[in-house]
Amino acid sequence: MSATALTKRITAPDIAGRKGSVPVVCLTAYTAPMAKLLDPHVDLLLVGDSLGMVLYGFDSTLPVTLDMMIAHGAAVVRGSSRAIVVVDMPFGSYQESPQQAFRNAARVMAETGCGAVKLEGGAEMAETVDYLVRRGVPVMGHVGLTPQSVNTLGGFRARGRGDAEGDAIVDDARAIADAGAFSIVVEGVVEPLADRVIAAVRVPVIGIGASARCDGQVLVSDDLLGLFSDFKPRFVKRYAELGPQVAAAASAYAGDVRDRRFPGPEHVFAAKKPAPVQE
Repeated sequence: MSATALTKRITAPDIAGRKGSVPVVCLTAYTAPMAKLLDPHVDLLLVGDSLGMVLYGFDSTLPVTLDMMIAHGAAVVRGSSRAIVVVDMPFGSYQESPQQAFRNAARVMAETGCGAVKLEGGAEMAETVDYLVRRGVPVMGHVGLTPQSVNTLGGFRARGRGDAEGDAIVDDARAIADAGAFSIVVEGVVEPLADRVIAAVRVPVIGIGASARCDGQVLVSDDLLGLFSDFKPRFVKRYAELGPQVAAAASAYAGDVRDRRFPGPEHVFAAKKPAPVQE
């Protein structure tokens, strides 16, 4: 039996038990090679619908389809062995009814092998979260700045600056936690509000553009690595600048090809020398 087969993958209950404990480390992954690189270092790999912008060049996450999420989710599961893999439910795949959400979430879990799904929304999604959890689908919630609702929110702006808006987000988090979510992402909120959310729910709160006191943090890997350079949110810390390195490598390769320096003798297959004739 391989070492990979012996590895125990982190589960949703494992993450749920981390409230107030060692922070949960989360990064996005969309492909098997990236998942393999990240897996030893993180607790949770999120196959985010952010792939629509990062990989496909869309202006938002809204055009992402269920088939796209399933294809990338399956790749990330194949490329990992330790971290729990959570797959985003894309826009339109769960909002209609709890029954629609279950059909699509069940398909995601069956076809990818992931450990949980994530969906956006607050109190209005509590019934759906409860419906999924009672039927064996672990759910990660997502409140605050919810990218799938960007059109109704009026753009990508920090949430919770007003008391009423802040109170509503806290209520949303409570509703999702009470419905059975094993953790909740809180995105793009002012720090004091994030602290209120952390205190208000009994499950881990995973921050992105929130507070260092969250029970964990998540970033888009391409942002962290300096590969996605179209826009750098305030909350992103660049741990590498791989974009310029990729461009430099491509430039060097192009120069070698045009000047016929590549391929060199060491990169081609020489003809096999005939065996000497025996006399």
